[in-house]
Amino acid sequence: MALLKKINQILLLLLVLTVCAILYNKVHQVPLALRNETVDLESPEEMEEEIPVVICAAAGRMGAAVAAISSIYSNTEANVLFYIVGLKTTIPHIRKWIENSKLKEIKFKVVEFNPMVLKGKIRQDASRPELLQPLNFVRFYLPLLIQKHEKVIYLDDDVIVQGDIQELYDTKLAPGHAAAFSDDCDLPSTHEMVRSVGMQNTYMGFLDYRKQAIRDLGISPSTCSFNPGVIVANMTEWKHQRITKQLEKWMQRNVEENLYSSTLGGGVATSPMLIVFHGKYSSINPMWHIRHLGWSPDARYSEQFLQEAKLLHWNGRYKPWDYPSVHTDLWENWFIPDPSGKFKLTRPDS
Repeated sequence: MALLKKINQILLLLLVLTVCAILYNKVHQVPLALRNETVDLESPEEMEEEIPVVICAAAGRMGAAVAAISSIYSNTEANVLFYIVGLKTTIPHIRKWIENSKLKEIKFKVVEFNPMVLKGKIRQDASRPELLQPLNFVRFYLPLLIQKHEKVIYLDDDVIVQGDIQELYDTKLAPGHAAAFSDDCDLPSTHEMVRSVGMQNTYMGFLDYRKQAIRDLGISPSTCSFNPGVIVANMTEWKHQRITKQLEKWMQRNVEENLYSSTLGGGVATSPMLIVFHGKYSSINPMWHIRHLGWSPDARYSEQFLQEAKLLHWNGRYKPWDYPSVHTDLWENWFIPDPSGKFKLTRPDS
């Protein structure tokens, strides 16, 4: 009996030790997915951040969006998520273009923009009707379209990116600023271009200072303007300051009082932004927005200057997919032909 009792005590001890060992391993074991032999450990700070980039795909110029996306994707290792905004009628075309070309590897979401939000907010009297197209106002509604991101990049479709988009995304916004833009007076190299083609780079070129509502703003007409074709936006500040509501207010006032028009400057989308963001925006590195390439079919930048630029913008009438235009070779490097054949480049020999 004594021997049997001894054996039972030993077995009980072994059972207790076994249970303890099992419990210890459950508490302290390293999950398979975190073991060094299967995956590198990364702290939350080292995990790759997603960079949201918003680009519109408009009918008749969809190739512009494709070239812009192609240039961004080809020049970065960053984790870019493209938000491609279109109207209901154009969305199938851009989706097929991407999915049936080398861009099928990109991360993207197609977002439908409802033009009804603009009802009663746009004057139908511009000399350049293309500036009144609904997608030209997508930048006003960023928080409604892009909801899960704190920081967002918006780009006009008539750009190409030659630098790493991560650099633009890393633009620092001052506390209380909802957006960063490029000043129209920020780069001496562009001043000669501005003078040679008679462009405006002050508020006088966009707002009608004969109107009392504009004079009441207290903004000097000689204040340097900015171009909203490239925006780095803080969505939290944008929503907190109700930027979209402020922009809509000035759109409606323009309908009632004709405070500005596209015949004066860069279009009806720029003027309300100049008012709402006056004195309350951060600056983008000037080399990240070299513009005016579409302002004249004759005026050119030096090739060396263009090679150093991080982003090129063909703002103006003369687009690089049309003829005449300048520096089209730089744009066409990134263009991907339309698999459906609907979009075609206009060239002198075509």
